[in-house]
Amino acid sequence: MLAKRIIPCLDIKDGRTVKGVNFVDLRDAGDPVELAEIYSREGADELVFLDISATEQKRKTLAELVYHVAEKVNIPFTVGGGISSVEDVDILLQNGADKVSINSSAVKNPQLINDLVAKFGSQCIVVAIDAKQIDGEWIVHLVGGKVPTERKLFEWAKEVEDRGAGEILFTSMDHDGTKDGFANEALSKLSTELNIPIIASGGAGNMQHFTDTFVEGKADAALAASVFHFKEIGIRDLKEELKEHGIPVRL
Repeated sequence: MLAKRIIPCLDIKDGRTVKGVNFVDLRDAGDPVELAEIYSREGADELVFLDISATEQKRKTLAELVYHVAEKVNIPFTVGGGISSVEDVDILLQNGADKVSINSSAVKNPQLINDLVAKFGSQCIVVAIDAKQIDGEWIVHLVGGKVPTERKLFEWAKEVEDRGAGEILFTSMDHDGTKDGFANEALSKLSTELNIPIIASGGAGNMQHFTDTFVEGKADAALAASVFHFKEIGIRDLKEELKEHGIPVRL
């Protein structure tokens, strides 16, 4: 079995790392360059850097900040926020990103997934999906979770895979920041129905939640923010705990 990945997420707004609950009530969580360096040193498997205001404010991801973060880390590094063209991805990869994450732009223009895969390869393209339950259905949302669409999670995820994306980063908006655990039922269904890796996001509150998402949710990787930013869980400690539960991790 492939090693399960632990991925700290740096949500960036105005050049600072922030964290909220259910996508709102953001508070400052520190300098992204410093945090990235710490996580790389502590044994994180990858990093995700999301400029959460880039799409909303109709501006591009902060390529310069990407460059400074990439200088400090020696692990794979995914960047998202405001990416809507081959040119955007080119700039980010040149500035040190290993992969890019697209979200709103992919829903608005699904052909973008095909175009990016053709140019950069599947391994480079992550599609992020933010969804929440409405009347029992998982509905995809855009622009940092502010705009509901007519897309349903599982249908959209299958299309994303068919268009060649290498991974899906699924965030449950209902679970985000609540620290009540990941959306394991939905994650399990995604992992069962698709053949590409699924990254779980939204809801990490303790070490057991990570174990649960790998066992019950069948996730390939688990992403979290506040529990790492505010030193509630150490990455090395978490990996030792997962290993105790028989979950393969890189130590």
